[in-house]
Amino acid sequence: MKTSIPLLQHSNTPVPAVRLFASSKSWIESEALRQLYAAAAFDGMRLAVGFPDLHPGKGSPVGSVFVTEGVIYPYLIGGDVGCGMALFKTDLVQRDIKLSRWADLRFDLEHPWEGEVQKVLAASELESTAFDQALGTLGGGNHFAELQMVDEVIDARAFKRFGLGKQQLVVLVHSGSRGLGESILRGYVEEHQAGGSDADSFAAAAYLQGHDLAVRWAKVNRELLAQRFVQQLGAEADLLWDGCHNSITSREHEGETVWVHRKGAVAAQGEAVVIPGSRGSLSYLVKPLGEGESRAWSLAHGAGRKWARSEARQRMRERFGMHQLTQTPLGGRVICAERDLLYEEAPAAYKNIEDVVQELIDTGLVSVVATFRPLLTYKTRAFRR
Repeated sequence: MKTSIPLLQHSNTPVPAVRLFASSKSWIESEALRQLYAAAAFDGMRLAVGFPDLHPGKGSPVGSVFVTEGVIYPYLIGGDVGCGMALFKTDLVQRDIKLSRWADLRFDLEHPWEGEVQKVLAASELESTAFDQALGTLGGGNHFAELQMVDEVIDARAFKRFGLGKQQLVVLVHSGSRGLGESILRGYVEEHQAGGSDADSFAAAAYLQGHDLAVRWAKVNRELLAQRFVQQLGAEADLLWDGCHNSITSREHEGETVWVHRKGAVAAQGEAVVIPGSRGSLSYLVKPLGEGESRAWSLAHGAGRKWARSEARQRMRERFGMHQLTQTPLGGRVICAERDLLYEEAPAAYKNIEDVVQELIDTGLVSVVATFRPLLTYKTRAFRR
């Protein structure tokens, strides 16, 4: 059962700085802006940031970052604690591509892994929980595992530092902490309602202990998913980059401790960040620019939804049959046996990733290093033969 997250309540404190890194060309719903400003009015809030992928979420908008002082707000980041993207390089190259054969492979990433979960937990120094059997599973919604090829290299020097060859195939995995993160948020909400907690309180410490476990669990989950995925291809994979986009982290800033709440915004503190499109568009490897404070040390995490799931289902059913959505205009294949999910996750339900990235370029937040083209996107088989 999903946790119901109440809408944010206004406080009496002055509204802090609110920054929206988007122009009038961006498709941003008024409800997403309302949620952004509502959250910005909370006690202890110092900065609220929205990116071009901003869209309404449960209580707070997706594509946002909130920086607080002295207080944390767990429900701002939602239940999929630790959700993020991870990019892996494989030992496959473009001449190895066999899409028709690969599209018939089972993968079964929605089903429990049949390996030794306890060994993985021990090696990763993760404690056992009630969700051990979910480790290595993809989950639903917008989660995916995707095989990609390098499409274009724009910044050759930065691309070389990234450690990837132009002919190598890569795997991008989007997943989180499955039911573990949801249980952590549910436990906090049951005890403390929708309120925040003093950062030095027992309530905050208890939540953050569970939160940090979920973040580490989610990273291991992405690594195991990539290994399961490439094993079916007869390949191996090595982690290049992992970026969490649902988390609360602390950092020292101007002699003070601040708390960075990311809800669908990727942590951007290294030399490169991956910003994926939909399964029917390119993904971008970008280099973060600037000092980071103005963008809350974060960047957009993807294209962002244009239509809610119910609207996407209705619109896509009127325009496409299932078979039309399992092959993309870029020549890629999509494995998704659930009709509703296929419609909900149709590329047209998302904003144009090229526009999102261009907004980030125009506002001086990133430069593009390279682009990746999707070859095979796995969502679910939904059943076993």
